[in-house]
Amino acid sequence: MRRTAAVTTLALVLFVLACSRPADRDGAGADAAASGQAAAGSAAADTGHVTLPPAGDGAVAALNASPRHGEWDMIPVAGGDSVRAWVVYPERSDAAPVVIVVHEIFGLTHWVRSVADHLASEGFIAVAPDLLSGQTIPKDSIGDPRRDEAVAAIRKLDPVQVDRRLKAAARWATALPSATKKYGIVGFCWGGSTVFAQATRDPGLAATVVYYGTSPDSAALSHVQSPVLGLYGGDDDRVVSTVPPANTAMRAMGKTYEPHVFEGAGHGFLRAQDGRDGANMKATEQAWPLTVRWFRKYLETGTGGQPSQES
Repeated sequence: MRRTAAVTTLALVLFVLACSRPADRDGAGADAAASGQAAAGSAAADTGHVTLPPAGDGAVAALNASPRHGEWDMIPVAGGDSVRAWVVYPERSDAAPVVIVVHEIFGLTHWVRSVADHLASEGFIAVAPDLLSGQTIPKDSIGDPRRDEAVAAIRKLDPVQVDRRLKAAARWATALPSATKKYGIVGFCWGGSTVFAQATRDPGLAATVVYYGTSPDSAALSHVQSPVLGLYGGDDDRVVSTVPPANTAMRAMGKTYEPHVFEGAGHGFLRAQDGRDGANMKATEQAWPLTVRWFRKYLETGTGGQPSQES
């Protein structure tokens, strides 16, 4: 009788302990897209306490509630140019690596600034340059660039100037007293395509994260030196169709490219988290922890990442 009671008690204790363990937010059901076509989520390592960035409609509130120091800075660029940037500092007691945040085709919006703030909450100095600096773009009712005008202006940007501005932002940020010399880059939509292209131009990059941006031509990929993480919506074939050729080329050259395609998610899922009948939120819950882990792996402990000295 006593032995039966003891066994029952032990079983109850084990059950309580098992139920009290924190759940893995990333899940373990889906595989990384080796061919660029599989659903993502196989990287089931512990995400720590990674929280999600706000959706588009929660950006202003998130910025207003942030305890972190954010400021506008004007960054000098070679040739007399300059680029305005939103810079957010993490709350940590040691020097932090840098992440350059490249905005969508809509320009530097409150949402992109809130993503930068959220990266700072994960321990990075986040720098979001306004690549429309120097242009007069009208604002909408909440202070974001008006979409039609911003899109038209983005489409006319000179890639050479974009490259110079991004490299200048990296040099400026990694020279900050509170920064390390390692830096990565992340971009969304047009910014996703831009950062993948930047990985072919900037040998100083230590890590690249592409959110639903098209891939460069296979010939250009030979110049990529940073590891690249790609995060794509399954219902975004305009973009996803460029993933398999890039994956094949990168693998053939022995380069690190880890594409994830999230089933049912649409283009811009990180901003439109309530879209696609839950698929966008599911993609966000998988993609953001992957993003944070990627930067921690290659910026906190990885090698490389010295700022380019090119103009």
